[in-house]
Amino acid sequence: MTYVLIYTVVGLIAFVIGYFIRKYIAEAKIISAEEAAKKIIKEAEDKAESIKREALVEAKEEILKLKNDFEKELKERRNELQRSERRLVQKEEALDRKAEMLEKKEDSIAKKEMEINRLYDNVNELYKKQLSELERISGMTSDEAKEFLLNKVKEEIRHEAAMMIKEIEAQAKEEAQKKAREIISYAIQKCAADYVAETTVSVVTLPNDEMKGRIIGREGRNIRALETLTGVDLIIDDTPEAVILSAFDPIKRQIAKIALEKLIIDGRIHPARIEEMVEKAQKEIENIIREEGEKATFDTGIHGLHSDLIRYMGKLKFRTSYGQNVLQHSIEVAHLAAAMAAELGVDVQITKRAGLLHDIGKSVDQDIEGPHALIGAELARKYGESPEVVNAIAAHHNDVEPMTIEAILVQAADAISAARPGARRETLEAYIKRLEKLEAIANSFKGVEKAYAIQAGREVRIMVKPEEVDDLGAIELARSIAKKVEEELEYPGQIKVNVIRETRATEYAK
Repeated sequence: MTYVLIYTVVGLIAFVIGYFIRKYIAEAKIISAEEAAKKIIKEAEDKAESIKREALVEAKEEILKLKNDFEKELKERRNELQRSERRLVQKEEALDRKAEMLEKKEDSIAKKEMEINRLYDNVNELYKKQLSELERISGMTSDEAKEFLLNKVKEEIRHEAAMMIKEIEAQAKEEAQKKAREIISYAIQKCAADYVAETTVSVVTLPNDEMKGRIIGREGRNIRALETLTGVDLIIDDTPEAVILSAFDPIKRQIAKIALEKLIIDGRIHPARIEEMVEKAQKEIENIIREEGEKATFDTGIHGLHSDLIRYMGKLKFRTSYGQNVLQHSIEVAHLAAAMAAELGVDVQITKRAGLLHDIGKSVDQDIEGPHALIGAELARKYGESPEVVNAIAAHHNDVEPMTIEAILVQAADAISAARPGARRETLEAYIKRLEKLEAIANSFKGVEKAYAIQAGREVRIMVKPEEVDDLGAIELARSIAKKVEEELEYPGQIKVNVIRETRATEYAK
């Protein structure tokens, strides 16, 4: 117990001694830190004072430098202002001198203007006197003289213009004809076709003359049945072993021919059998029409035609124009137009398509009133053909204006095909009437003395009265006659209008 107490007392004493030692050491450190802080503060104050003195010195130097720069710039500005003032003074002096000169020039101009006005009055008075004297000498007023001069100038210009137009037309025609001849000859060389003239009658050969009686039948019942069913006239005359079928409708005539040939082969000829054979012939013709239409599209390489248009094309196989088969003519026009289109660089397919369809209206023109060109255009429009094809069909006889180059090429190809030797034929009566009409058109114009249709109607030669028609008038007359011929006359190909003006002087030696 005693040891515990001793240890406790010793521990307390050690604690007290440690406490006082730590306190002394802490106070010593605090004193030392205070002294160090005072020293640091003093050094900082000394350094700050030094920096302050240096800053003041630098500020004074900067202020002095700025003052010197300002004084220098101010001096330069003063010098510049003095120079500007001197320049302004000089400019003012120059302006004063110019103003003085302008005043002098204005005075001079005013004097000259007065002089000019005086001279103008003198000249005007002199002009009036000369004009009055000229009117007195010439016997014309100034307005009459102006009109005379204007008419003279107009006449000279008109003559020069006519000569220029004539020269340009001649040159253009020469070049155009040369190129056209090349294109047309090339197109014709690429397309050759044979022609067989067809008429409005067909002949059926009989095995013997006894067959004629059987065709007529008892009291003519067989022939009446055949004529009624086909709409064709049967002519049974003295022609040996032949019967003539007459009708303007070629399809009806062909149906009657096929039916009669079948009856002759069969040998049983009576009304019931006739009706049966006519029905078979109609179906056969319908098949032929369809095949011919398809063959035409195949031969020309045209695809996508409506089936009804193909059928209408096939019907043209049995249609003729001036003896020319219309289907063959249409195929030829398609080839000719396509060849020319290829040479000219225009759309070949549209041209060929329009060429093939250009006469499609002839397949129905007996059932519909109107020109076949417009009928055909309406059919083409109805069955979905393009506007270019429709216009080419409608314009190939100038029923409407051609809107494209393709339409003009179809016109040209149509004329070429129709104008081939042997392609078409017309009756003598129609030919003579056409020539008479051509001469009558030419004679209807004022100044025409005589007119002659020559070259089988392909040229009209016109003699004019020289005292009524001058050289320029001859050119205008030829153009007017050609235009009237185009409007009033129907003809294949083209007609040359040749106006001849001849002046003769006659005197007699006595």
